[in-house]
Amino acid sequence: MKVQVEELSPIEKKLSIEVDNARVAEELNRAYAALSGQVKLPGFRQGKVPRRILEQRFREQVEDDVIQRVVQKAYLDAVREHKVEAVASPQVTNSGLKPNAPFNFEARVEVKPRVEAKDYEGVALTKSDTAVTDEAVNEQIERMRQSLGRIEPVTDRDTVASGDQVTIDFEAKVEGNPFPGSKADGIGVRVQAGELIEGNIAALEGVKVGESKDIDYVFPQDYQAEEVRGKTATFHITVKELKKAIVPELNDDFAKQTGVAQSMDELRTKLRSDLEKAKKNQSQVDERDALIKALLEKNAFDVPRAMVERAIDSMMEGAFRQMQRQGIDPRQLNLDFNRLREEMREKAVLEVKGTLLFEAIAQQQNIQASEEDVDKRIEDLAIEANQPVAQVKKYFKGPDERLGLSLRLREEKTIEFLKGRAKYS
Repeated sequence: MKVQVEELSPIEKKLSIEVDNARVAEELNRAYAALSGQVKLPGFRQGKVPRRILEQRFREQVEDDVIQRVVQKAYLDAVREHKVEAVASPQVTNSGLKPNAPFNFEARVEVKPRVEAKDYEGVALTKSDTAVTDEAVNEQIERMRQSLGRIEPVTDRDTVASGDQVTIDFEAKVEGNPFPGSKADGIGVRVQAGELIEGNIAALEGVKVGESKDIDYVFPQDYQAEEVRGKTATFHITVKELKKAIVPELNDDFAKQTGVAQSMDELRTKLRSDLEKAKKNQSQVDERDALIKALLEKNAFDVPRAMVERAIDSMMEGAFRQMQRQGIDPRQLNLDFNRLREEMREKAVLEVKGTLLFEAIAQQQNIQASEEDVDKRIEDLAIEANQPVAQVKKYFKGPDERLGLSLRLREEKTIEFLKGRAKYS
């Protein structure tokens, strides 16, 4: 087999492959022998149909199958022999089989780019503030308090007060015209500061049950409905019913109701710890993103579309899993998946480039994750998930799973190496 590899770009190569006639003839003989044992033709016993008859009837089908097998085997051999780091299936062209002649085909394929990182020490970063204030803890407690409240009708007054939960009918127009979703009855809203599209209408305070009020609202520039994006709508709102939230007192009984703690002191300590962990995790994400953007300013390169598409697939799967954990069925949301993918594309490109850059720096600095590092991380994951170590080890028993964890640890070490040499402000 003869192979010529041509670099079309840093992310695409062309393989020109010639397969000798003997190998093709062997595949053809095997194909016709198998076909002879399968077909039944009048006047011939099964397995005894002459090859010339089979060629007359089935040549095109047989040759197509042979070409497919020959291409697959020859391509994989060529990629392995010439160390082509293909990241997608190839685009193959050929001129068919010719009698007593070698078979030639071309395969164009996207490849992993070779990245040689430079100027990666002394990157400018901003130090993140991971401190948790008493105010943040109180806000979290108040959210939990509101979630444990109950809604009751207001019977001692008929005028809307701040904090009420109000049932309304509304009809809205933009430039005098209705728009999709511009009319609804029996909608519940909160009388508090915030966005109208999120169900907050502070301007209803003082309106009586049965009365109406006109409210102007400017839709955000990024609102999902394009026809009203950035435009001012007039909402004619009629108050139908008043309700209020009855929330529990902030005491040890409330702490027990949350299912998180047995006392208010314990609840505050637990919430502070959770918030600190969340801020630290977010800080790590932000610093990683900042590192990638800073490194890309000095290390520009293209990445294959196939790698970007796989990154988008992973992001979509992660988003859907998060929805499901929150009890949301993505299939019921009537999502525009093509639009979602395009919205994720820029972030996916950065993710792919960042991964390749960290990999290049790890190789240049000889940063590795040892087997002991992997075992230690598995133990940490077991503690975090409150699961037996042996149970978690089963998940990472296969070589692919251990390799994936090892690569993740190597990237974390590489990021720590870069942060240790960064210039913080």
